[in-house]
Amino acid sequence: MAANSFDKIRALLVQVRNTEDIEVQEQQCFLERTQLHPEQLHCINLARSELNADLSEDYDVLFIGGAGEYSAVEDYDWMPSALSLIRDAADLSFPVFGSCWGHQLIARALGGTVVRDLARAELGCLPVYLTEQGKVDPLFASYPARFYANMGHHDRVTHLPHGAIELATGSDQPNEAFRIEGKPIYGTQFHSELNAKREEERLLRYRPYYRDELPDDDVFDRVVRSLKETTEVDHLMYDFLLKFVVRQDELRQ
Repeated sequence: MAANSFDKIRALLVQVRNTEDIEVQEQQCFLERTQLHPEQLHCINLARSELNADLSEDYDVLFIGGAGEYSAVEDYDWMPSALSLIRDAADLSFPVFGSCWGHQLIARALGGTVVRDLARAELGCLPVYLTEQGKVDPLFASYPARFYANMGHHDRVTHLPHGAIELATGSDQPNEAFRIEGKPIYGTQFHSELNAKREEERLLRYRPYYRDELPDDDVFDRVVRSLKETTEVDHLMYDFLLKFVVRQDELRQ
C-alpha cells in the first residue's frame, strides 16, 4: 500500500554480507540514493538474521542490495526464504527494487535464469542502452536512451522471468534492467546505489573476489578511473519511490 507522504515511507532493505563495514556502507548508499532518513530504512542481513518480514503490514517498499561474498546462483540456507519473500511481493504487486545481486535474485525468484559468468563480468562505469520498451517505461522514460552506470558483478541474468520486460541492455549482454509487467517491481544489473567513491570502497574491500578480472594495480586503477561520481541515473531509486510508493495526490499538493 502506498505511503501517504515521502517522510512516512517505511522501507525494508534486504542484504547478505559478512563484511560489517560494507554492510553499513551499503545501508548508507541506499539512504543517499533514495533520500530516505535513517529511521525510515529497516535492514535485514541474511548472513546473520532470519528473514521475518510482513511486507503488507510493516513496509511500503522492498529494496534488495548486493552480496559481496555471495552468489545469486547458489542455494544457501536462507535462499528459500529470500526467494519466497520476492514471490510474495509479486503476488501482492508490492513495490520492489533490486540492485545488482537484488536484480539477479528477483529474476531467479520469479522463474528467470541467473548464471555465474566470469568471462563477461562487468566492472567500472559502462554504457547502458534503453530498449524500445525502456524508452516508454513509466520509470525509465525520463532518462537518456544511452547512459553510464557503475557496475561490479560476476553473475548475470541470461533469461528473464515470464512476464518480465527488458528495459535496458549493455554493450555485449542483455538484461541490464527489467520490470515485471503490470507490477512495481524493477531490477537493475548496474549498482543504482553507488557513485564512484562508494564503488571504489567496495572494489578495495572485495578485491580478493575480483583477482581474475583485476590481476594487478594497473588494471585495478584503470577500472577505478572509469567510475563516475555522477551519472544520468543517480536519482533512479528516488524516482522509483516518487512514482510507485508516494501517493500521487501528495505529489500534487
